[in-house]
Amino acid sequence: MTERVKFKISRVSGAPAQDDELLSDLKRVAEQIGSSTVQQRTYGEFGSFDYRTLERRFGSWNKALELAGLEVSNRLNISEEELFENILRLWEHYGRQPRRSELSKEPSRISQSPYNRTFGSWSGALSAFVEYANSTETEAPDNTNTNSDKYKVKNTGRDPSLRLRWKVLQRDSFKCCACGASPAVTPGVELHVDHVIPWSKGGETVIDNLQTLCSVCNLGKSNEI
Repeated sequence: MTERVKFKISRVSGAPAQDDELLSDLKRVAEQIGSSTVQQRTYGEFGSFDYRTLERRFGSWNKALELAGLEVSNRLNISEEELFENILRLWEHYGRQPRRSELSKEPSRISQSPYNRTFGSWSGALSAFVEYANSTETEAPDNTNTNSDKYKVKNTGRDPSLRLRWKVLQRDSFKCCACGASPAVTPGVELHVDHVIPWSKGGETVIDNLQTLCSVCNLGKSNEI
């Protein structure tokens, strides 16, 4: 039996692209490069349309990204704290110093341009991050009830700060203290900074009571508590 031919309509050359075509192609490129955002130069390399077409149609490149459900690639006025958080996110993900090229890939949420604007270069951003993260701090922000020691519950808050997370991860060589797993050796390993004595059971958020665990070991520990 002869297989029935399936017909499909192709877009006529020169015909204006519909909005949903443009946005779908933008999302396709994001999926192709494995990123939550797409820069104009990258879209120019992988996209089916001219990036300027998207800018004209939606008013700006950032607006096109927003409508496609992607993250804005070139936000202005990003705080240094946000920039440093993104660097630590990448350092945790790779288990090593992140590379400039990795700013355009997941799990990065910020592209290279804001780092260049704020620190002059990617190497300048890394130097500023290390200086910031290595400054003195060995416990989470104070959480003490100052009215009376009688009502004192905790000396520290529950969540470790960026500096404290960095110090714990660095101390533990970006490896799980339970099984030794490291994202530098095994891609996909996710590291957490966890309390040795649970915060809910009186453990403080200080460096001596924190450890690096992979997501698997941390989940196993939670199941045992």
